[in-house]
Amino acid sequence: QVQLVESGGGLVQAGGSLRLGCAGPGRTFSTYLMGWFRQAPGKEREFVAAITWSGDTYYADSVKGRFTISRDNAKNTYLQMSRLNVEDTAVYYCAASPGGTVGDGRTYLHWGQGTQVTVSS
Repeated sequence: QVQLVESGGGLVQAGGSLRLGCAGPGRTFSTYLMGWFRQAPGKEREFVAAITWSGDTYYADSVKGRFTISRDNAKNTYLQMSRLNVEDTAVYYCAASPGGTVGDGRTYLHWGQGTQVTVSS
């Protein structure tokens, strides 16, 4: 099982920013769709953002205009989160997909362990 490793989570005040990183195993995922999902306590996992190998980006409505996904096509994918609010508190997961529906978690075959993001009011 290929492992993705997230980094950058933590505690931040509402209105603040955080940058999450996701490291993959070399160039294995250079042509993969890379995505970020999150799961808050007591809630279903939800799609946050995704980026194709060519740089096309997709966002959930709840984060559009506040979050930015990017990748360096070597092995790293990033999620820049700005204007955070308490509703953004969740465990954030990085995932990789060979292709398919962008917002469907079942499309993604490889997942990281998750990183906690907590936004205080």
